[in-house]
Amino acid sequence: MPSDLTPSDITDFSAGHPDWMHDGESITRTYRFADFNQAMGFVTRVGLASEVTDHHPDIDIRWNKVTIVLFTHSEGALTSKDLNLATQFDAFTS
Repeated sequence: MPSDLTPSDITDFSAGHPDWMHDGESITRTYRFADFNQAMGFVTRVGLASEVTDHHPDIDIRWNKVTIVLFTHSEGALTSKDLNLATQFDAFTS
């Protein structure tokens, strides 16, 4: 199924969220924290937001670094669900 995003949507998102890397059909960002506890607190918030939206990222945790990959598996494409979650995740660190 095709994405609900236009190339312009992705360009606009990238301009407003320069830490997210667009790679084909996914977006990826690595967040860095002071320590493991802060990283895990962030992962907990990510998990709760993901459950509320019923849309789940791939998460890699490395001590004080958390890498998030967003891709809508059911659609086989990057969708607005991914951009919306990325925006929520960024708000957790501001």
